Amino acid sequence: MAHVVVIGAGLGGLPTAYELRHLLPSQHRVTLISDQPKFTFIPGLVRVGLDVDPLNHFQLDLEPLAQRHKVALVGGKVVALDLNAKRITMENGGTVDYDYVAIATGPSFAFDAIPGLGPHGGYTHSICSPSHAQEARTAWLQFLENPGALVVGAAPGAGCFGPAYEFILMADQILRKKGLRDRATLTLVTPEPYAGHLGVSNVKHAQRLTQALLRKRGIEVISNAAITAITPDSITLDDGRTLPQHYAMILPAFRGASFIQNAPGLGNEKGFIPVLPTYQHPDFSSVYALGVAVSLTQPEQFRVPIGLPKSGQMTEAMGMAVSHNIAVQLGAISKPLQTPTLEAICFAEFGDTGILYVAAPVLPDPATGKRRYSYAMQGKWVVWGKALFEQYFMTKMRLGAAVPWYERLGLRAIFGVDLVKPMEVLPPVC
Repeated sequence: MAHVVVIGAGLGGLPTAYELRHLLPSQHRVTLISDQPKFTFIPGLVRVGLDVDPLNHFQLDLEPLAQRHKVALVGGKVVALDLNAKRITMENGGTVDYDYVAIATGPSFAFDAIPGLGPHGGYTHSICSPSHAQEARTAWLQFLENPGALVVGAAPGAGCFGPAYEFILMADQILRKKGLRDRATLTLVTPEPYAGHLGVSNVKHAQRLTQALLRKRGIEVISNAAITAITPDSITLDDGRTLPQHYAMILPAFRGASFIQNAPGLGNEKGFIPVLPTYQHPDFSSVYALGVAVSLTQPEQFRVPIGLPKSGQMTEAMGMAVSHNIAVQLGAISKPLQTPTLEAICFAEFGDTGILYVAAPVLPDPATGKRRYSYAMQGKWVVWGKALFEQYFMTKMRLGAAVPWYERLGLRAIFGVDLVKPMEVLPPVC
C-alpha cells in the first residue's frame, strides 16, 4: 500500500487528488493538504475585486468534497519537507509521511521586491488571493466615490499578465456604465516588450487585437517598463517617470512556497521546482510538481525581465501527467508515461468583449523556434465562453472529476489542443 500526498488544493491540487483517487486502487491512500478551508477558482478573482461577483461564487468547501470523493484532507500550512525521510511537517507540529508527493502549492508573492508594493504595508492592491481580492474590492468601491488616476499592471519578473488586462478593461466598462469614465485616467504599466505579449511571444494577432482595444478605450499603455517605487499617491518607473495614482492594482512577481525554498536541493533560487518531462524531480524520484511550483524558463530575454505564464489549463495538464505517472510507477496502470504538451488556451474577459489567446505550445520548439500554431480571436462570445467554463469547472470540482474524456475531446475538436502526450519509455514498477 502506498501513500500519495498532494500539497495544495487549488486549480492544480484538487483535480490532481481527484485523478489520483480515480486511477489508484482503494488500497492506496490519497491525502490532500491545504492551508485554506475552501477551494477557490482563482481566475474569478478579477470579478470579485471589481465587485461584479461575490467571492462565494468562486469557492467550495473542501471538507465535504474530500469526504465525498474519498480523499483524506489535512488542513494547515506545510513548513518543512524532509526529502530523505519522505516526511512533511505542518505548522502545528504534526507530520505526514508519504511514498509520493505532488507539490501544487501555487506561488508566494514577491511584494518585498519593490518598496510600497502590495496590500500588506504597501499602497497597491492585488487579486492573486481571496483576501487580496476582497481588500481590492473595498478600495475599488471607495475609488468609485471619487475617481481619479487608475494604474494597473505588473511588476518586473511577473509571468501572469492576463488578469491585469482583464482588470483595467473591465474597470473601464464599469466606469462608463456609471458615467464616471471622464473623471478617471487609466494607465497600464507592464514589463512586457509590448501590450498583448502576455509572456508568450509571436502569438498571431495578439498584439494587434489587444493594442487596438486598449487604444479604443482610451487607456494609456507603458510597456517595457519597470516599477521601482510606490507611494500612496504615485508610482515611479525606472526611466524616471512618476505616475499619479489614486488606485493601483499591480500583479507581483511570483516565488515558490517558503518550504520549497528551505528544502535543500528541492527548488531553484526563486523556489520553483525543476522537473523531468514526467514532472518528476530529477534528484528525488518520490517528488512530483505541477502548476506555478514548476520551474519553466522564459525562452527570450527582454530589457525588463518577465516570467513564463503557467495558465490554469497548463496546470491541469501537468496534474493529469503527474497522476498518470504516479499510477504507472505504482503498477496501477500499464501504459506509457505521459508529459504535458503545454498547449494553452486563455479566455480573457475585457468588459463587453473578450479575446481568446491560443498558443500550441506555449514554449516553441527549441530547434526551430516555432509552434504548431498560435492565434488570437476577439468577440463577445469569448466572455460567454469564459463564463461557461467557470461554471463547468466548479461543477466538475463538485462532482470529483479532473479532466474527463469529453473535455479532452472537446479541446481537441474545437481548438486542436491536446493536454498530454505519451512518452516512449515505460519505467520499472516500484
